[in-house]
Amino acid sequence: MANKFYDPGAQRASKVQDLFATVAPRYDLINDLQSLGLHRYWKRRLLALAEPGAGVRALDVCCGTGDVTFALANRGATVVGLDFSAAMLEVAGRRQARLASLPAGRVEFRQGDALALPFADGAFDVVTISYGLRNLADFQAGLRELTRVLAPGGRLLVLDFGKPDNALWRWVYFQYLRWVCPVFGRLFCGDAATHGYILDSLQVYPAQRGVDAALRSLGFAETRLINLLGGMMSLNYGRRSR
Repeated sequence: MANKFYDPGAQRASKVQDLFATVAPRYDLINDLQSLGLHRYWKRRLLALAEPGAGVRALDVCCGTGDVTFALANRGATVVGLDFSAAMLEVAGRRQARLASLPAGRVEFRQGDALALPFADGAFDVVTISYGLRNLADFQAGLRELTRVLAPGGRLLVLDFGKPDNALWRWVYFQYLRWVCPVFGRLFCGDAATHGYILDSLQVYPAQRGVDAALRSLGFAETRLINLLGGMMSLNYGRRSR
């Protein structure tokens, strides 16, 4: 049965918009439960590679409820968190209002399209995207746009679901995504399709090796591929040529 939130064609963006409007109220809770809290560790790995600090201009694309956005700001960067889901940005705004320790003026949230970023060429020293590249209608066009707004010598970080190289481990992982993840959607969002979407989207996504190849083709001076949990999750790093 086709997943109502997944469309490989012209309706991709509107379907993903519907998905995140549905999951936004419980998004953070489900992330903790389905990853056993490990997503926090994976995001710390991303932050270490991003090297945020005072004077660093950062863009967190597909920022969702703001985990990475807030963490970049707490490490000294001035950050724009961008997402096309108003529902997710509403949750991020509520979180921001509760974070008394967040440095004033370091975070701005904006609604926008990752395939048409409303920023000048080379505007940011660091660009991050967590669990968002896989959802774009054209991941290569997305990477080109992320690269466009990245300054020479800047760092691009991609965190997302991966595809393990080991066939047995990949099969075990896909069974978890097929049978267990939809349970979280049914229990917390009232709809199994919200989290059944993960496997549907991952199967057509080129994952970590495809992202690494795309970064190389874009002329990045340095790329790294970091497999997490045997490749179930992945981090791609690219440093743009100066």
